[in-house]
Amino acid sequence: MHDTVVIGAGLAGLTCANRLCELGRQVLVLEQGDAADYPCNSRYSGGIVHVAFKDMRASREDIQAVIARLSEGAGAADAIALSSVLAEEGGRALEWMQSHGAKFVKGGALEFMRWILAPPRPRRPGLDWKGRGPDVLLRRLTERLREQGGELLLDHRVLGGEGGRGAPFRLRVSTSGDMVELKCRQLVVADGGFQGNDELVRAHISGQPGALFPRGAATGKGDGLRLAQSLGADTLGLNRFYGHLLGRDVFENEKLWPYPTVDAIAQSALLVDAHGRRFVDEGLGGVLMANEVARLPDPLGAVAVFDEAIWTGVAADNRYPPCMNPSFVSSGGEVFEASDLPSLASVLGMEASVLADTVSEYNRAVLADTTLSLSPPRRRSLTGPQALETPPFRAIRVCAGMTYTMGGIRVDGRSRVLDTACEQLPGLYAVGAAAGGMEGGENAIYLGGLAKAVVTGLRAAETIGGEA
Repeated sequence: MHDTVVIGAGLAGLTCANRLCELGRQVLVLEQGDAADYPCNSRYSGGIVHVAFKDMRASREDIQAVIARLSEGAGAADAIALSSVLAEEGGRALEWMQSHGAKFVKGGALEFMRWILAPPRPRRPGLDWKGRGPDVLLRRLTERLREQGGELLLDHRVLGGEGGRGAPFRLRVSTSGDMVELKCRQLVVADGGFQGNDELVRAHISGQPGALFPRGAATGKGDGLRLAQSLGADTLGLNRFYGHLLGRDVFENEKLWPYPTVDAIAQSALLVDAHGRRFVDEGLGGVLMANEVARLPDPLGAVAVFDEAIWTGVAADNRYPPCMNPSFVSSGGEVFEASDLPSLASVLGMEASVLADTVSEYNRAVLADTTLSLSPPRRRSLTGPQALETPPFRAIRVCAGMTYTMGGIRVDGRSRVLDTACEQLPGLYAVGAAAGGMEGGENAIYLGGLAKAVVTGLRAAETIGGEA
């Protein structure tokens, strides 16, 4: 019988496990990966640690104001309520990471880039994670866990279980082709969402999961989610994910992920469907655009349309690294170009009049500052909107790159799992991307995966320690 079992050895799971050891608790971590450098989203991440794009040390009031503005109170009541957890604990989480070996550098002038795990990822396209900040931190946390007497078992995937509500948990675990049973008093779900499970993605996010590119490690299979549900847990917000717009060529070209993204271009110009019509408020950012692309009947038909001024301006601006121009092209991405919009429509296989009408309506609204009257409305962003007036006109076929699912198991402010009556399920906790309620909502608000992992991991561990 173990005191506490943590499912998943990403940043959330290792944070929770280390803090439990510091509190004198005996802990076992189960990780389905079978190598020391097992893939997970936190290891693959860019290492930017922020809360709602604010400095980790920003005031609680500032962070909550940003979250309220992004959510606009629509479908994000849980995120607003739970945001106080991140707002209160951001600074302490940063200090905890530093005290456990994390090194940081400043990545740029933008506030959310103040804290980047070192050594940082180079500003170039492609996946380059080995020896970078997140990888280094996970290795240090693994070493520290073992030094404190904690245990990490690789090649252990939890496929089900029972118990709880005051009784010990009995877990069914697959390892090396065999099934074993493990028992524990407390169980922490930290296995990172369900983005790697086509069945769940089809049910909650997109009717065509194969049209979504796995921008993260894609190791989250929803095992923890299904286990928690079988134990009586409620869920929420399963229809949203964190991700970005990528060039559609990424399916054949590994150099085009996880960067560069097409977000900044689309936020400056417009995003249209396969017929040449706008379908989303581009001003709300790349995460929302990626979600709405995933919902299209043809998720691979979306196109970002822009002009020469944007291509030589925002697309070449290194504040949005790595910049699209010229790195996207030099990495093999295709940018369509034409001297006029009808010719561009022809190249894209769209009806010329539809695309022309879309751009004309958009341009009139931009020049008259009436973009909120468009359908769908268009809010302002850091980079736009900008009228498309300077030939040649260009386009990039895009797809939704999905990093991790933002909905999940319903929890309270102490990372305790709740049932459908919002009552606590004794001994059951969920942290990181496995926990729902902090991100998502109608506008797909994103608060920062690494910060959420550390804060919720610490909360769960300290709750378990206090209850014990």
